[in-house]
Amino acid sequence: MIRRNFLVLLGGSALWPLTARAKSGMPVIGFLSSGSPPAFGKFVAAFGQGLGEQGYVDGSTVRIDYRWAEGRYGDLDALAAELVRNHVDLIAATGGVVSAKAALKATTSIPVVFVVGFDPVGLGLVRA
Repeated sequence: MIRRNFLVLLGGSALWPLTARAKSGMPVIGFLSSGSPPAFGKFVAAFGQGLGEQGYVDGSTVRIDYRWAEGRYGDLDALAAELVRNHVDLIAATGGVVSAKAALKATTSIPVVFVVGFDPVGLGLVRA
């Protein structure tokens, strides 16, 4: 159930800005996480599977630019800013509210997709 929700929310939502970039070059997704690759391996696999089901394959039709804070939450702002400087087309902020807040703080023009188990309006992540 969690895996399916992750696929639907991130994989499906990630697609709309990518189609516009496809005309001018390979779209790039910035993947920002508060965790580490070993801890988030199953979620990365699910994310890739969800994208693949929509025809997006890392290295072939889309490029995914990963940034891992590895539990160092203070690094998230700099990592998010780096993704913005790299002109990604979308940021998938994973690993909780801290990643989402860092991504949203770094940009107002790049779409940010995130999953939280709490009220995103109440947390100040989105407006009502």
